[in-house]
Amino acid sequence: MIAHVVNTDVGDRGVLRVYLDYRRENPNFLHNSARMFLDNYGRVLIITGFPIPPTMRAETDGPPGTIAIAKAVEALGGRAEILTYPEVREALEPFRLSFTNRPEIEDYSLLIALETPGRARDGKCYSMSGLEITREAFDWAVLKAKELGIPTIGIGDGGNEAGMGNIHGLVVRHIPHGEKIASVVETDELILSAVSNWGAYGLVAQASIELGRKLLPDWDERTIVRIISKLGLIDGVSKAQTPTVDGISLDVHEGIVELLNALVDEALR
Repeated sequence: MIAHVVNTDVGDRGVLRVYLDYRRENPNFLHNSARMFLDNYGRVLIITGFPIPPTMRAETDGPPGTIAIAKAVEALGGRAEILTYPEVREALEPFRLSFTNRPEIEDYSLLIALETPGRARDGKCYSMSGLEITREAFDWAVLKAKELGIPTIGIGDGGNEAGMGNIHGLVVRHIPHGEKIASVVETDELILSAVSNWGAYGLVAQASIELGRKLLPDWDERTIVRIISKLGLIDGVSKAQTPTVDGISLDVHEGIVELLNALVDEALR
């Protein structure tokens, strides 16, 4: 049920068709991701930040989910560190998180790539509209972790993120500009969602159910999105500095969070 909720295709970007095909082949993707998370939370590297052309400023999708995962890691007794762009770091500073600029990948027990560009077949990264992203991408860290055998989880919604290489063919088939933008960067587990923040929340919700206790008892979606927007992050669809995510109003995002909370509460009764 959680996987269905986080794949509600409000933005109508084609993710529902991708999800239905992906779930048919990988019905336990969320459970498997949650188990990997719970088995490897000791020291987690979270990579986030997606630059939006033409300004290349990072968007509001990804950072809230990063907060959720980092706080869940802390609740488990682990340590989370974040690799991201300067403006994302600045926007996340109020939330008392740990950051790194030069991570030694071999020092981590788990790497999570959350809404961050993954290179396409031609080695370049692209926006959903097919525009090239000219800022540095952090997908090299995913490739390094894979090389070292460190567990990796990808979370994405558009097909152009690190981790979406797992379903490259589905992205090409169902997503506009898929042939051009589809990422080839794979992760051990992939969480597909309609909004990447929702995928992160779904991971925490599923992990809470698996664990038997709520890892994120208090979550204020509206306040968090407003803060990061005020501090400079933009909506990835409208490209405006507004307290919205992927062109979707805060009312919808709050509704998704409320439903996930209700599902966790029901499962833990």
